[in-house]
Amino acid sequence: MILCIDSGNTRIKWGLRDGERWLSEGALLQAEIGELGERLKELPAPDRIMVANVAGAKAAAAINKAFSGWLRRLRFVQSAAEGGGVVNGYGEPASLGVDRWCALVGARQRVDTDCLVVGAGTATTIDALSADGHFLGGLILPGFDLMRQSLARHTAGLPLARGRHEAFPRCTDDAIFSGCLEAQVGAIGRAFARIAAHPGALCLLFGGAAPLLAQHLDLPFRQADTLVLDGLFHLAGDDPG
Repeated sequence: MILCIDSGNTRIKWGLRDGERWLSEGALLQAEIGELGERLKELPAPDRIMVANVAGAKAAAAINKAFSGWLRRLRFVQSAAEGGGVVNGYGEPASLGVDRWCALVGARQRVDTDCLVVGAGTATTIDALSADGHFLGGLILPGFDLMRQSLARHTAGLPLARGRHEAFPRCTDDAIFSGCLEAQVGAIGRAFARIAAHPGALCLLFGGAAPLLAQHLDLPFRQADTLVLDGLFHLAGDDPG
């Protein structure tokens, strides 16, 4: 069994999987990462622990502490030039965020068509993957919540909007909510237009804001909530350790 851990900027997610299916899944906030070991102590001992960490050295130290008895089984994954059926198109492959790398590998296991891999988290990432497994490049923009928070923090009179989407909003909360949402959906739509002519082109969507964005996308998509974990699991098979 493989324990996969996706340590993001806001949350840390995990899944325990055998060769067929996810046996257990869970999540907690990064602020609660000290509880990770306690949360997972009831799980069966995994053969390998695969980690994608983008939350920095403090989170890495907490993960090492949580698995102090299993350090030989623990691997912090790094982005590579090639792996899991994906060729990394970055000029410096190791500089690609490891969560994006794992999501691309996870996407490759699900589809064999041109696709967009969209992570709707603290940041929104929009990555293009060709039908033959080449990562073509991608976009990064502030996520939906981060956009709202930025307006509240850096302007004198705008609130942390808790409005709703309207085509032509007539109050400030709705105007902010709608503007931030349409910026997200618009960026995804523009990127998808670049691959839309390819047969079977598809968007794979995951992350905390995925359910919200999914309500407003006007293009072929699937929600794929475990995409980073799927990639970690597949990369475990490529790991000689």
